[in-house]
Amino acid sequence: MDLFAYGRKAQIENESPLANRMRPRTLHEFIGQEHIVGPGRLLRRAIQADQLSSLIFYGPPGTGKTTLAMVIANTTESHFITINAVLAGVKQIREAIATAKERRDLYGQRTTLFVDEVHRWNKAQQDALLPHVENGTIILIGATTENPYFEVNKALVSRSRIFQLRLLTSDDLRRIAYQALADEERGYGKLPVDLHLDALSHLIDVANGDARGVLNALELAVETTPVNEDGVISIDLAVAEESIQRRAVLYDKEGDVHYDTISAFIKSLRGSDPDAALYWMAKMVYAGEDARFIFRRMTIFAGEDIGMADPQAMLVVTGCWNAYERVGMPEGRFPLAQAAIYLATAPKSNSAFAFFDALETVEKEQEAEVPNHLKDGNRDSEGFGHGKGYLYPHAYHDHWIAQQYLPDSLQGKVFYQPGDLGYEYKIQQDVGRRREAQLAAMVDGGVEAPAEILTMSPKNGARDAWLQRTITSSGRNLAYQRERLFEMAKVQRHHLILDLNAGSGLLTWEAVRKVPEGGVWSLAGDPTSGDALRQLALGLPETERPIILIGEVEELDYLLQLRGEEDIRFDRIMGRNVFTRRVASLKELILNLKALLLPDGKLCFAQIIPRHTQRLYELVDWAGHEPLRRMVSDAEESIYKDDSNPLVNWDETDLDARLKEAGMENVRVGLDKTSEQRLVSADQLERWFAPKLSSQGRMGYGQKLLEAGLSASELKQIAVLYSRSMLDQEVSWDVSTAYILAQAGT
Repeated sequence: MDLFAYGRKAQIENESPLANRMRPRTLHEFIGQEHIVGPGRLLRRAIQADQLSSLIFYGPPGTGKTTLAMVIANTTESHFITINAVLAGVKQIREAIATAKERRDLYGQRTTLFVDEVHRWNKAQQDALLPHVENGTIILIGATTENPYFEVNKALVSRSRIFQLRLLTSDDLRRIAYQALADEERGYGKLPVDLHLDALSHLIDVANGDARGVLNALELAVETTPVNEDGVISIDLAVAEESIQRRAVLYDKEGDVHYDTISAFIKSLRGSDPDAALYWMAKMVYAGEDARFIFRRMTIFAGEDIGMADPQAMLVVTGCWNAYERVGMPEGRFPLAQAAIYLATAPKSNSAFAFFDALETVEKEQEAEVPNHLKDGNRDSEGFGHGKGYLYPHAYHDHWIAQQYLPDSLQGKVFYQPGDLGYEYKIQQDVGRRREAQLAAMVDGGVEAPAEILTMSPKNGARDAWLQRTITSSGRNLAYQRERLFEMAKVQRHHLILDLNAGSGLLTWEAVRKVPEGGVWSLAGDPTSGDALRQLALGLPETERPIILIGEVEELDYLLQLRGEEDIRFDRIMGRNVFTRRVASLKELILNLKALLLPDGKLCFAQIIPRHTQRLYELVDWAGHEPLRRMVSDAEESIYKDDSNPLVNWDETDLDARLKEAGMENVRVGLDKTSEQRLVSADQLERWFAPKLSSQGRMGYGQKLLEAGLSASELKQIAVLYSRSMLDQEVSWDVSTAYILAQAGT
């Protein structure tokens, strides 16, 4: 580049829009999308280590897809080429491939090819990339606003990690705006700008999760507002409203949001929830959806989901449709809303004005995303988990089940108010009861919308087989515990997981398998098990290995500090039998673990309750020795009623109480009793009746019986009976395990 070209480049950069000038250049400057680039996440580790594989970034406009690619460009040592799929064709692809081959052959340098709007390429253009991605000539980074599972070549998708970016939060947008105001080089740090709080709130609200929208509006406000008499550029609410006036609703009539929204609408009708049905219909109308499409779907619904339960439903829908065709828009919203209300409350009036309450909410409220279980599961349930967890109302009593239909931010919102005259009086009672039931279920924690799968990796058969070998060596009951814990935890692929008391790695290797785009930390209590886990971890690529910490739970903060990871916060902290030796300081331990959780993070544990353990006397044949049996049973039961013994002076109710005292929310502690077959060996019997203390300084079973008042001769007789009944035999051993789930409070 000559001096004049460099000068023109610098001039273009200085004159480019604020949103372009303020693009983050490093991960430190990047704001938002913590679920994929937060501390400890796989993508962040891969960028920092410059060990990227092919990636596809998928999400709405203004969420940082191109920006992330630019951050990678500034970080990687590979040659970086950028192509926009709207402007480039096969010729540009061939030129990029030729450059990549030349750099690999001459300098041994990798090439990263960033394709913006990759979905714009046709199949032939995408196919042209495939062999070069396959043989490693290029590392592909694609950015798309369309679902890659349907708009990008399946072969490319299967070879790429997919990261879904979400709309930015209000806090993210606020930080971005202040960043622009403070930056003296690229932003307005040198100008005397006074941005009023209510003005900033308006910009953020209307931008609807789009960073570009906030920065464009801020730029317009600053550049068009003259300084006042104090020499200050004052941006008040009036100026902000002129800079950005109408909320941009994310809606594409041919894309995912179209299908997800109509799916949510139909499921809300089926679930007899008029509030949710009106909300989703209002969103479609506000975004410009053809009302005839909605009427057509409602007509199908009247036959498919109501049928003879209310034969008038079809007549009402078609009558409303005819009325709409006669009056048109905007008055046609009345029959449209009436049909939706009728279907949602069937077999259950002229309450169509409720629709305009929903429309007003769409205009004023922050954009709310469709809950994952209401999204269209027909197209990408395997990819992003859309539709997972949806409860089919027809499978339940009265064809209704309490579940979430409105977005999280609108739970409890009421749009439809049934009247108290005529047939609608019955509707008023039915809807009221259902609203009460749904509210009660939400409050009790009985309804939890399944989380959306935000990331996806290509299948790696060798890696999966290796992991499978590590997780299938456990016994049946241990495998059950593992499955139960992960089912409770609802782990997502991008999560960060901390496995406490890792031991053999029962939970660690399953976590590695379940969070390929996240990260796993495992705490081993002793060097032997820790070294064994580290040796096993060497079978994985460096960026995918679990991080093995060796020490006690109480040393976690120190161990993370040693690694420079004191800022790491986890989505899930899991473990087995973490509390057994720590009950005296249980509340303090939980507080320390809570501090390591993200705001929506959860603790998920399986804990054997020693107080409910198998009683040995129940395994013995006491025929002819009934008086001795009573003495032994009384003595053994007294062991588990000893309030001074920290191993047995607590149970699941104490765990529940300590978790709540520590401020954990949605605490669930359930006791599960199972039986397993155990072989009683001679060594086992000898330990039970050993005359000396154990190596840990604990009394054996026999010593406990002596302490409870039995004589030495009686103890000898008991040992003979135990040996006769159990030696080298499999006995049915009862185990009581508490399964604990608790969420970090705000």
